[in-house]
Amino acid sequence: MATGSVAEARAILQEVRSAAVFSGAGLSAESGIATFRDTETDALWSRFDPTELASPTGFERNPERVIDWYRWRRTKLAQVQPNPAHLALVQQASLLHITQNVDDLSERAGGSAENILHLHGTIRRDHCHSRCGHEEVIDLNDPPALRRCPQCDSYMRPSVVWFGEGLPEDVWNRSVAVCRRVDCLIVIGTSATVYPAASLIEVVHTNGGAIIVVNTNPSEGSHAATVELIGPAGQIMTELLDGLEISS
Repeated sequence: MATGSVAEARAILQEVRSAAVFSGAGLSAESGIATFRDTETDALWSRFDPTELASPTGFERNPERVIDWYRWRRTKLAQVQPNPAHLALVQQASLLHITQNVDDLSERAGGSAENILHLHGTIRRDHCHSRCGHEEVIDLNDPPALRRCPQCDSYMRPSVVWFGEGLPEDVWNRSVAVCRRVDCLIVIGTSATVYPAASLIEVVHTNGGAIIVVNTNPSEGSHAATVELIGPAGQIMTELLDGLEISS
């Protein structure tokens, strides 16, 4: 682990040819969205069983319970707004953002959908659980209850990656390709414990790229950090990116 200052991290960004962002739940925590693996009592997996609420088996066992939980999450998301970290990132129009988050706060902040790679899917869409191909955009202010697919009569479910499921292949392949060619990865608000997503840090690190870690606490990604900045993502990212033009 290499602690450091915003000035040191800015110097790295001014020297590298290209960079990308890799984010986790900590990026959106300052907007009021609960994280999953923090030690805080409001961390979602301390309150709910992930195998019951975020797995194909749990959905097949009790689909109504799972959908009711996602309705709750969706209405909570509808009530929050992007925070300063999201706003700082979207000012970098040429910066690719790989995220484990399923929320749409980066898009709502003004980010281009082309530049935001959702490794774990998006809570803003539903698709057929039997994967017949039918998809629907969801209104977060009025999320639907459990319902059948209009094409094949299977149940509709959130378009997020559940435990035991693979990442979307096209998004994963693009993310790996990005991390193989950039000179720096800015890692924001992730515990770096969820694989294969967390392996993107190692891809950049192994290739000799710089790793700038921004988090509220040391994490599993700390060992790879060229510079680690501990503190609120909103404040740090605003200071880190102010006046810079970074591209991927």
